[in-house]
Amino acid sequence: MIKKCVDIEFEEIFGIINDAAQAYHGVIPEDAWHEPYMSRDELSSEIEAGVEFWGAYVDERLVGVMGVQYKQDVTLIRHAYVLTSERRNGIGTRLLTHLERETSKPILIGTWAEASWAIEFYKKNGYRLISGKERGMLLDKYWFISDVQADASVVLADARWVRGDR
Repeated sequence: MIKKCVDIEFEEIFGIINDAAQAYHGVIPEDAWHEPYMSRDELSSEIEAGVEFWGAYVDERLVGVMGVQYKQDVTLIRHAYVLTSERRNGIGTRLLTHLERETSKPILIGTWAEASWAIEFYKKNGYRLISGKERGMLLDKYWFISDVQADASVVLADARWVRGDR
């Protein structure tokens, strides 16, 4: 089942993010890694900035989360994580498909350039890498991240963006 997460699930969301983010350790730039990967304060700030978390539930247990943030003329997919023990069961795809149906706007996704598994997941689900000047413009326009993180990130877009449906 997929549904919007509620406030009382904050600790579960926090746990899923930090469990799944262990995959980044030793992969992303060393100065971007810290324990926990996302602090409670950072998670609160993301929610206050408009990130809505949706959850995937198996036997009424939250096992995956994916955030969505509506920014101007696009929808951003933010903070997509599945518990390590639940990976490769289609949970991420179900979350992504659900969120795609929730918006008519083009979808953009940012992730670490070295997170090849994440990039391949999105490509398998129909997203295309955006490169060159357009990538930089998108990161500047829709994300508030450091220059270091921007340099180490990629942007992927759905078919609506590629077709110019904006």
